[in-house]
Amino acid sequence: MSTAPSPALEKKLRVEESQGQPGSGTSKSKASFESWGRYPNYSANVIPLHWQSDFPAVTEGLHNGILPVGMGRSYGDVCLLKDGNLLVTTGMNRLISFDPETGVLTAESGITLAQILDFAVPRGFFLPVSPGTKYVTLGGAIANDIHGKNHEMAASFGNHVPSFELVRSDGSRYICSPTQNPDWFAATVGGMGLTGLITWAQLRLKPIVSRMIDYEGIQFHGIDEFLELKKQYQHIEYTVSWLDCVSTGKNFARGIFMIGDHSKVPDDLKPSPEPKLVFPFEAPGFALNSMSVSAFNTLFFHKQMKPHVKTLQDYEPFFYPLDKVLHWNRMYGKRGLLQFQYALPWETAKEGTIAILREIAKSGLASFLAVLKAFGDIPSLGMMSFPMPGIMFALDFPIKPGISFPLMERLGDMTRDYGGRLYSAKDAAMTPEQFKVFYPNWQDFARYRDPMISSSYWERVTGDQPSL
Repeated sequence: MSTAPSPALEKKLRVEESQGQPGSGTSKSKASFESWGRYPNYSANVIPLHWQSDFPAVTEGLHNGILPVGMGRSYGDVCLLKDGNLLVTTGMNRLISFDPETGVLTAESGITLAQILDFAVPRGFFLPVSPGTKYVTLGGAIANDIHGKNHEMAASFGNHVPSFELVRSDGSRYICSPTQNPDWFAATVGGMGLTGLITWAQLRLKPIVSRMIDYEGIQFHGIDEFLELKKQYQHIEYTVSWLDCVSTGKNFARGIFMIGDHSKVPDDLKPSPEPKLVFPFEAPGFALNSMSVSAFNTLFFHKQMKPHVKTLQDYEPFFYPLDKVLHWNRMYGKRGLLQFQYALPWETAKEGTIAILREIAKSGLASFLAVLKAFGDIPSLGMMSFPMPGIMFALDFPIKPGISFPLMERLGDMTRDYGGRLYSAKDAAMTPEQFKVFYPNWQDFARYRDPMISSSYWERVTGDQPSL
């Protein structure tokens, strides 16, 4: 396959996302590169890549290892390399080709999902799988094998990637697909950017006729009601729940079950406007507490006024409610935030989720960003992919000294004891012992790691170092 842009699509999409592109310029610079959780805070040499030919040429003479990164929207240290060299791919954001008959788009790995949507939606196509933010790169979506609200029907992102090119630091190149170099494909999907640089990738888009979503929101009380709703609406493509993880007693584990399908009624397929709201300052550490979050959760639970509502909703607030507020992570203050995200198998999903929710409520730490949904049984294609059939739960905690990290370790141990795993892309606290239980084939995966590439996450959970 040629990677030269086709004449129809050679216009360069060098839109620097207003969510904050982490690097710009043409030479390396020492900088503090933040993940979205803003913890940990490490310095590194930030080296922007603008052309596929930049790699591996820029690696000559570099020391302390390298790591390809995109928008930095991972939460912990999977996109960080302390005192290393971060190769920022967002300058490699060109569309290469698009086949409207098959919906297969080919683009450089630094293009964001937002830029893909700006191109695809007016042409009647949508992402096959989308996370809760569109400000992630195509390469990052593959490297973290992201999942969305439709996992039960569509599996994870890598299942919709027909092929990509992987370049290693020694200059070797592999065209990877489920049938061509399948071992490299499996290692790179969900491989956290450690196997090499993805230069370009294909993505199979899905057709739509409208921006609108046929939306329903249903209040529930407790995990049993959530599970009953999941069974009742298993024919709906997109399902996700907001959960109140602060309230106790009769309101314990109450939430809103949110479902949607793409509208079948043809409508205007205009591109989305740029977001205009900005979280303006670093919130003080005391702003997020059990009282303020409890009040917010009560208001959010009752915001729809009726137990069951049906409406048409634009896809932006349905898929990306937080993207409309730029830099919303500032609300957690300068210390940043930790995300706890697990998957538990169906055998222990109900019991484990209730036990973990009770432990969270007992801790006194508060979170209003709590998401509960189900994972289906379509296998992921990556050997280090996160999803497993069962329940997935995710929530954000402000970092409180002496409280947050002991809680994260307890919750990680509980996840292990219930047979689940944590998501590497969202982690800043997983212990090496937990990691080796969650991902027992990590040593097989390590054989595919590029010897020059490492990350602070990988070094933290394995003790492995780059070979220079």
